[in-house]
Amino acid sequence: MKSPAPLFRALLAVSLLAGCSSYRPAPAAFHDVLNQPYRLGAGDRVRITVFEQEGLTNTYSVDQSGYLSLPLVGLVPARGHSAQQLEGEIAAKLRQGYLRDPDVSVEIDRYRPIFVMGEVGAAGQYSYVPGLTVQKAVAIAGGYSARANQGSVDITRDINGKVITGTVRTSDPLLPGDTVYVRERLF
Repeated sequence: MKSPAPLFRALLAVSLLAGCSSYRPAPAAFHDVLNQPYRLGAGDRVRITVFEQEGLTNTYSVDQSGYLSLPLVGLVPARGHSAQQLEGEIAAKLRQGYLRDPDVSVEIDRYRPIFVMGEVGAAGQYSYVPGLTVQKAVAIAGGYSARANQGSVDITRDINGKVITGTVRTSDPLLPGDTVYVRERLF
């Protein structure tokens, strides 16, 4: 009968190598937010249509404080609101002495940018488009550098007002405002 020592050594080596792996799944909140309605933030631009009101229909940007500045009603809070919630907010403000029954539509005109940093060809700020994945963002940023860890990356994301960083695979989707950090591989 053979000694169990070689088997033990093999299992120990596998477990040590697994422990050295830098991939740790992102918190559940990273993936949960993908199934929720999009929440507006600073840097987003929305197209607001108030039917039969040419002077109010326009494109507006969410400022750094999280507000939109609209004619007649002034500042409207937008940060953290979905487009549908914003429609209700604007309609409610217009009902306060301006229009009897306003019909408001809000659609995203331009999403806030993403940022790609670390071991890529051209780190920087890039426009977000729906369906963008980590792999596509890295390609837009000039691809991986020779020292890049191509297996996983870190994403920093604002989720309900909390900034969270997690490690994800390159096939994971991105959201507007995400910061992608490609780490350097160890060897």
